[in-house]
Amino acid sequence: MRITFISDTHTKEGYLNLPGGDLLIHAGDIMNSGYAKRDIHEFCEWFEAQDYKHKIFIAGNHDRMFENLPEQAMEIVNSYKNIDYLQDAEISIDGVKLYGTPWQPEFYNWAFNLQKGGDELMAKWEAIPKDTDILITHCPPQDHLDMSGPPYNEPHLGCALLREKVDKQPPKIMVFGHIHGGYGYKFHNGTHFINASVLNERYDQVNEPLTADWDHETNELTFVS
Repeated sequence: MRITFISDTHTKEGYLNLPGGDLLIHAGDIMNSGYAKRDIHEFCEWFEAQDYKHKIFIAGNHDRMFENLPEQAMEIVNSYKNIDYLQDAEISIDGVKLYGTPWQPEFYNWAFNLQKGGDELMAKWEAIPKDTDILITHCPPQDHLDMSGPPYNEPHLGCALLREKVDKQPPKIMVFGHIHGGYGYKFHNGTHFINASVLNERYDQVNEPLTADWDHETNELTFVS
């Protein structure tokens, strides 16, 4: 299965050149202000046009309409028939089980905030099915690709409770964004961790989309240029 991972496009998706494949995953923050219907329309039009058999995305902390005006947001999304939006939901594709969730520890006055270390946040992570193959979250788990880049350079911005969850029930692949400076890949405890943010902390498009060939049975993942 050839998969492309992207995140945090913030309305700049049109600058990306994607190779095509079996599955395209976007890990949230498609918008800027969070309330512009045009942002959702333009993203969905672009997303649906990409040359992938399956296209899945979740919301992020900048995508306020998906939390505060969900009916309006989903009316737009549902008008595009060849993309799937996941919010605390799962989907199965060719025997691969994916789960998507947008929540995060409280981060300024953005969308999908829950109290850091609180019961509500833990409940969101506990709802992730045990047999999830590919986990899509917006925020990273703590200590995994969660250090911000210049000018902030702050480490350990991921969620400690989410790390506890994936330590106990490691998915084969976990993709996220949110912390732009954490862009990259690491392998730990049987999980391929991917921070797919394509923008840096200054919102410049400097990071390349990450595309890989993945064997579901062996969990071997090979990045392609």
